[in-house]
Amino acid sequence: MMTEQVFTNCTNAGPVSVYVKDGKVQRIRPLVADEKDFKPWTIEAGGKKYSPKKKFNIAPYVHGERRRLFSDERIKYPMKRVDFDPNGERNPQNRGKSAYERISWDEAISIIASEITRIKDKHGGSAISGMTSSHHNWGIVGYKMGPFARFMNMLEFTPVLDNPDSWEGWHWGATHTYGFYWRLGMPEPYDMLGDALQNAEMIVFWSNDPDSTRGTYTGQDSAMWRTWLKEKGVEMIFIDPFHNFTAGAMEGKWLAPRMGTDTALAMAIAYVWITEDLYDKEYVKDRTIGFDEFKPYVLGETDGVPKTPEWAEAESGIKARVIRTLARKWAAKRTILSGGARGGEGGACRTAFGTEWARMMVLLQAMQGLGKPGRSIWGTTMGAPSDVDIWFPAYADLEGRVSTTSIAKHKPMNPTKQRLWRLTLPDAVLNPPVSWYGEGFCGQSLEQQFTHFEYPMKGYSEIKMFYRYGGSFMGTLSDTSKWVRMYQSPKLEFVINQDVWYNSETRMADIILPACSNFERDDVGEWGACGGYTCHASSGCNFRIIVRQQKCLEPMWESKSDYEIFTLIADKLGRKEEFTDGKTELEWCKAFFDASDLPKVVDWETFNKKGYQIINIKDDYKPTPSMRWFAEGRDCDTPDPMNPKRKTEKAKELGTFSGKIEFSSESLKKYFPDDDERPVSPRYIPSFEGHHSDIYKKYSLQLLSPHPRFSFHCHYDKHTDWLDDIPVHRIKKDGYAWWPARIHPIDATPRNIMNGDIVRLYNDRGSVLCCAVITERVRPGVIHSYASSAKYDPLSPGNADSIDKGGCVNILTPSRMVSKNAPGMTPNSCLIEIEKWEG
Repeated sequence: MMTEQVFTNCTNAGPVSVYVKDGKVQRIRPLVADEKDFKPWTIEAGGKKYSPKKKFNIAPYVHGERRRLFSDERIKYPMKRVDFDPNGERNPQNRGKSAYERISWDEAISIIASEITRIKDKHGGSAISGMTSSHHNWGIVGYKMGPFARFMNMLEFTPVLDNPDSWEGWHWGATHTYGFYWRLGMPEPYDMLGDALQNAEMIVFWSNDPDSTRGTYTGQDSAMWRTWLKEKGVEMIFIDPFHNFTAGAMEGKWLAPRMGTDTALAMAIAYVWITEDLYDKEYVKDRTIGFDEFKPYVLGETDGVPKTPEWAEAESGIKARVIRTLARKWAAKRTILSGGARGGEGGACRTAFGTEWARMMVLLQAMQGLGKPGRSIWGTTMGAPSDVDIWFPAYADLEGRVSTTSIAKHKPMNPTKQRLWRLTLPDAVLNPPVSWYGEGFCGQSLEQQFTHFEYPMKGYSEIKMFYRYGGSFMGTLSDTSKWVRMYQSPKLEFVINQDVWYNSETRMADIILPACSNFERDDVGEWGACGGYTCHASSGCNFRIIVRQQKCLEPMWESKSDYEIFTLIADKLGRKEEFTDGKTELEWCKAFFDASDLPKVVDWETFNKKGYQIINIKDDYKPTPSMRWFAEGRDCDTPDPMNPKRKTEKAKELGTFSGKIEFSSESLKKYFPDDDERPVSPRYIPSFEGHHSDIYKKYSLQLLSPHPRFSFHCHYDKHTDWLDDIPVHRIKKDGYAWWPARIHPIDATPRNIMNGDIVRLYNDRGSVLCCAVITERVRPGVIHSYASSAKYDPLSPGNADSIDKGGCVNILTPSRMVSKNAPGMTPNSCLIEIEKWEG
């Protein structure tokens, strides 16, 4: 018997200690660090001192990590679809229907290498495409932007551009109001917790449930912050059609507007401030432009419709007196606007014309002096004191990817100019051409949003091969039954799926490859730090910690690390050295360590053995609250390395064309001056699928599908059986774990729906079965059912029109974009009907 060994590792939502005996993981728990390594920061406010406990508060689902690791849903062996013959009949119409047979790694790699060679020789590299999902298992060496991108660039493939699926309206709208395009529309996060504790009197949580979404990667660390604020007497107001879990914990006032009318509510607040002289005129005069174009619209001088609280009541359902009270209280108190878990996210931005709501969030705070003490845009999940002077690469940093880092001797460059857009990929395959504006995550400039693309691009091939790397788009994107049709198209001659677990798209492939988890390979990563366009996100953690993700056990069954899989294929193609750069995964870890600032505080041998390094703040730490510099007319003093004007002669400016907050956008005026769906100055535009729509007569319920509480997008659902015991996540009935759909009694009673009934949610796009939860926590007329089911379970496998039993409610959501020139997804502009399912 071997003695128990303890390894360190890191997940999407926190660092962990892994206890292994006889080659098997016994338990996984929050990382146990030496108490002497912690040096908690202290914030003094109101005569009290606030400091975090010496521990790491991981997200709830990480506690089920061991169950997930040994899940029956693990892909154990290379598999081939039984009716797929690369030298004969391929039967693409049977993808999603047919069974699979186990094959050897040698056969799998030989088929893949042969298909790559055949397609590339005949059509060129552009005929090969592939894509990852929005997230992956933690660690920069093995992360999705590393080995996958390095290998696919070698093939000169056609990349698929991602849409910013969590913050559409902020990306396509707010950037044209206050800049921060280098953060994709989200505000800088620095020292916001201290500002809130010391200055805030009220927080308005608008379309934000931070206790569920947790700042994306930072676990439960920020939950205590909100408790401190509540105990300090900071008033909290929640605007959301669902009485979300943060509202339940904080016990604030709940306002539930009709979905799609948040912009109308915001306009009415602005109306009260203008007509009652309750806004910061000096700030508007000195720090903004275009107010004289915005004000007439609010007052009704532009279109004859004053945006009064009574007008907003008719649209939103919120009483006019409540709107006036909110507006007056907001102006009278030092108020923080919390418009999404990172300041700028939230379900209201993932709607028809969601740009207008996001722009109004910025403009409302501008009218109250955005950046002044206690008057910020802050999601309450980032902005703890943090030492950012010690640089360590994160997965979204160019220097944090094996595909692009300068530590590589060879960096494969992809000369292919053709692109695909993730939301329209099925349309591009099934019915080209497709076109759109915007270069994916437009974090380099505002102008990127106005770049026009068309597929297929002249001189390039349509795609013939698709390499799918993980994920469950059936449960996360829009109108997702069309993905089934895409996979079954004969135009896709060859499809690979590489993943750790079986997901909704896995059985749409011709060849399935078993990847191992982050516990079965070597890696390194910083908790909460994604880098790139969300620089310094680890300020959502109470302690900044960089983890040496130690290989805890050998890859189970016949799984292999993603890096090893691509190495095997590259070797078969005669390009192994080009792919590996002569390095093993552990050698990549050491190279990233050496290139970072971490050697300033710890040597590699100590770090490699100990497994972590906590970066505490310095004794002379000086806070630099977000946008205080702008409010006070000073040069930018926040440590945001992505800000292109920082440390230049324009350091006092924001990232807009004018350098100021823009009530009337100069960038939109230049590129799309006549766009009536994303106008130069924000407008309230009724939803194309809402209570004013003709289809409302047929489908009178609105589907609200925010990010889930007990899984991370599709991670953990389906693969962690413990989650099925949490009725908020799934409800067990008749031996099956159903996805919940929450319905108000007013809507349930006339449909004869009882609590616990199996119900069918449906519209013209599809049907999904769920378990009814009757509750007054959801507004009448709204069905609340989380997005991101990882279980696609059609009653008729392989039939794109089949009813889904697994809870993929995204099947019901529309393909139509945020607006004609803003190609974002709009899942929260979705009309449905619901009925009791009799089977």
